This record gives sequence, C-alpha cells and structure tokens, in this order.
Amino acid sequence: MTQQQRTTVRRLMDAYGQTHAEEAGIKLRNTPAPLYQLLALCVLFAVRIKADIAVAAARELFGAGMRTPQAMANSSWQDRVDALGRAHYRRYDESTATALGDGAELVLDRYRGDLRRLRDAAEGEPGRIRELLQEVLRIGPVGADIFCREAQGVWPELCPSFDDRAREAAAELGLPSSPEDLARLVDAETLPRLAAALVRAELTKNAVEDLLNSS
Repeated sequence: MTQQQRTTVRRLMDAYGQTHAEEAGIKLRNTPAPLYQLLALCVLFAVRIKADIAVAAARELFGAGMRTPQAMANSSWQDRVDALGRAHYRRYDESTATALGDGAELVLDRYRGDLRRLRDAAEGEPGRIRELLQEVLRIGPVGADIFCREAQGVWPELCPSFDDRAREAAAELGLPSSPEDLARLVDAETLPRLAAALVRAELTKNAVEDLLNSS
C-alpha cells in the first residue's frame, strides 16, 4: 500500500467508517440476539427510505424490547407499527411490521431463533448464505449484501465482503478494487468498517471528490 493509499484509507475511515449495526446500537457478536438484530435492520433497509430513518426505526424496535426473533414474533403488529411510526418510518410501516413478524417466525421455525444455524445449513459457503438470507421476507440481494458486509467481522467465512458499490468507490479513490486486495488494507476485525465506509462514500454526494481533494 502506498503512502497516498494509507492517507486515503485513514481519511475515509475517519469520515465514514461506522457500520449500520454500530449506528443502530447493535454490539455485533457471533451470538443469536445481535445477529438477529442485524437481520431486522436489513429488513428495514429493504424499502426506499433514508438510511437514518431505518436506523432510527431499528433503535425504536430494540428499545421496545424486540431484540430477538421470539420477542419480535410475540409483539403485536400494532406494537411494531407504533415503533416504526415513532421513527417516522412512513408509507412502509404497516407492510414492514408484517415483514418483521413473518421474518421472525421463519427464523424461529427454521433455525430455532439462531442464525448460526443458517450458516451451518449453508455449510459456511458465502453464496449459499446469501441465498438463505433471501428466504426471509423483504431480504433481497442488497439486504443480503448488507448483512454479509457487516457480519464478516464475526463470520470469517464471509470475508472479504465488498459489494459493487464498495468496489466502485475504492476504484474511484485509487484503492484496489478486488475484495482480496481491499482486505489487505486493514486488519480482519476492521473489514466491516472499511466496507461500510466505501459504500457510504459512494452514496454521499461529492464524498469521493472531497476525499481525493483532501489527500
């Protein structure tokens, strides 16, 4: 890595290196509750809504006690709608409340509430993990990418997870654009933050130009 790339990575991480899980207050570990919370967050991201509203909605749901698939399934549909409403998660609140309930039931029925069993069912194969994630209502390819991008810090078999947006931002910033080369820029535990930072930079107006101009 060149000195220029080191500087770019440092500034990128300083400006944008917070994962969605961190922002939503999820202390991500390889245990059932935080893994489910990440899945629920991905469900919230699945519609055309601002990222900060999706994160706020997750905080409201978790603050109301819906931190596990059992708690989510036990909550009433109205409880979920109300929590989403407090976060101003408009237009999609009712359908998302349904999706969250149905998704929690699937996780309970198929994986006994533990997404590590999903990983086991996929035999740790990243492509198969993505396929199984997409069986959860509202989780599509983008949602599966978000989950894998953030979970790679606790599921090493997902490393390196850098989706198209992350790789595009990397190329624009003069960084390596292959997942394997990007993974060499930081230590393994920092990979989720680097992937998130690249995506945030790609989605933020003028971010790439500002980072390049400040380098």
